[in-house]
Amino acid sequence: MPAAPPVVLTIAGFDPSSGAGITADIKVIAAHECYGIACLSAITVQSTQGVRRVEPVDPKTIADTLTELAADFAIAAVHIGMLANEPTVGAVADFLDHAHLPHVVLDPILKSSSGADLLDAEGTRLMIRRLFPLAELVTPNLDEAAALTGVTPDAHAQPAPESSAASLERMRQAAGQLHALGAANVVVTGGHLDKAIDLLSFTASSGIEQEVFKAERQRSTSTHGTGCAFSTALACHLAQGRGIPEAVLLSKAYVSFAIANAQPLGHGAGPLHHLYRMNQQRRPSAGVSEADDDRSRN
Repeated sequence: MPAAPPVVLTIAGFDPSSGAGITADIKVIAAHECYGIACLSAITVQSTQGVRRVEPVDPKTIADTLTELAADFAIAAVHIGMLANEPTVGAVADFLDHAHLPHVVLDPILKSSSGADLLDAEGTRLMIRRLFPLAELVTPNLDEAAALTGVTPDAHAQPAPESSAASLERMRQAAGQLHALGAANVVVTGGHLDKAIDLLSFTASSGIEQEVFKAERQRSTSTHGTGCAFSTALACHLAQGRGIPEAVLLSKAYVSFAIANAQPLGHGAGPLHHLYRMNQQRRPSAGVSEADDDRSRN
């Protein structure tokens, strides 16, 4: 009998276009040879052209679903995406407080790329207070990190392209403040920047260490759900026993290739090709061979 795959739980919203949220997460989990189970936090009305409406799921339904799943499965990792509002954040935090599950990856989704609010202000404050300390890894993009910490460019400065050095400095500042807010390990992502720079800031025996991951930015309109795919891939790699730096490297490579192999779908920001590996011949250590990113320890 073959060994059972690691079980990865994703807690997120439903995107009917399947570029992000629960249905995308399940595809990412399958692509990493894990078994995905899911708890729905909200239903959205959206397409590749933007989010039109958000309908949160009843918090008791969320709590009951999570309790039922945890009683039935040996959960190896948890991915948390869109949470919508304060009651949902509270239900998830209460569950994690009692369940003591390993490898919790929190993607603090605040707004959609089209500008719709995906977590209210009260929920954001509660997420910082209760979920940051419970997460092994917190994965905001640079805009989310700025909103969470207040590390923003000068509001009176003339609009201009930000240099990679300036972006990286803002990432370092934000990571430091996120640690102060209770996050043990942080990845601040910058895939939207001219150079796709991600900063990993993690707690080691000697204190806080940082690694920078660089890659050429993908010139593509198929970028809907990149943050969801990255954070879900991280949960999968942690479930499989990899360390955080290796998990970040492999997840970044996966997202890059999922963008590069994406098909043109929809009339807006199209989805990644989460299952692109199904069209390729399997290779040993495929994730490592795909990792063209320049990785440097600082």
